[in-house]
Amino acid sequence: MAARQPFRVMLRLQIKGGMEKGFEKTWLGVGDVIVGHPANLGQWLLRSHDDDGVYYIVSDWTDEASFREFERSDEHVKHREKLHPYRTGGSMTTMRIVHHVKKAVAAA
Repeated sequence: MAARQPFRVMLRLQIKGGMEKGFEKTWLGVGDVIVGHPANLGQWLLRSHDDDGVYYIVSDWTDEASFREFERSDEHVKHREKLHPYRTGGSMTTMRIVHHVKKAVAAA
């Protein structure tokens, strides 16, 4: 039986010009709230190479129900309030990993 794949959330955030460093610092400061949740498997902050001021947050969860529960929590609302002043817009998409091909490790 195949292992259940994580539920993945990807946010696209447009950050106000000149506020990128503050956004990154704030994101790092509130990240423990998310990764401290028992259903969170980790998260990543990525900065677009092609679009100025665009960031992506990728977060993996054990399942959708646990993510949705966290999304409605007071902890998450406080987290969003701290990041909101940096944003001019954004979007969210959710997905489930269908396949994962791992790089083969050469024998020593």
